Amino acid sequence: MGLGKAAYEKELLRLQTELIKLQEWVRAEGARLVVVFEGRDAAGKGGTIKRVAEHLNPRVARIAALPKPTERERTQWYFQRYVEHLPAAGEIVLFDRSWYNRAGVEHVMGFCTPAEHQLFLRQCPVFERMLVEDGILLRKYWFSVSDAVQEERFRRRTQDPLRQWKLSPMDLESLTRWEAYSRAKDQMLVHTDTTDSPWYVVESDDKRSARLNMIAHLLSSVPYEDVPLPSFDLPPRPPSTGYVRPPKDLQNAVPDYAAKLRKP
Repeated sequence: MGLGKAAYEKELLRLQTELIKLQEWVRAEGARLVVVFEGRDAAGKGGTIKRVAEHLNPRVARIAALPKPTERERTQWYFQRYVEHLPAAGEIVLFDRSWYNRAGVEHVMGFCTPAEHQLFLRQCPVFERMLVEDGILLRKYWFSVSDAVQEERFRRRTQDPLRQWKLSPMDLESLTRWEAYSRAKDQMLVHTDTTDSPWYVVESDDKRSARLNMIAHLLSSVPYEDVPLPSFDLPPRPPSTGYVRPPKDLQNAVPDYAAKLRKP
């Protein structure tokens, strides 16, 4: 049985409040936090990222969702275009997919050569060790979804106009390459699940539970402390100096579309 909506929303709000505390600690301490979200298509990564970032300050926490590499980027060192998105002091970066594209979709779909794939598996642990040794807090989450649940989520997307944009030919191709993606994931974990930067697997057939589990684990893995926020007292409004607002008919007003929805 899935997690009930009321219990989920209550605990989500509590965890999101803690995420605010984590954010303020990151900012106050000048920490650098990187969270990598990976997993199969329709595994629930996007929804979880949305809940993590929902109440955070976008000047502190940002989402990095890189598009396809440009022709120039294809000639660079593979990790190079990801490096520029890493956080500076006091920042959090949430990678909606990351350098692990090479271990998954690029490898399975043939967008990289076998030699490039093997080079990635050798270099990735070294790259991540460099990040950790430099003081970056690196957390990696793999969202695991069953084939039946993935297929059902794809089917719902085909029927939902608000979610159809999430579907792509690549998503549909993943249905027919389930075992290939499974082998690629297993190989990736063997090479990149290290002591320096371990993988944490999130079972995500139940999206609500997955979101809570991932956020709770992230919070438990970072030694943040409660940073007192400054208190603010609203100043009194000064007396009027005679300002008169211009007539509204001189402005281009947005029509009151909501008027027809109001009850008489």
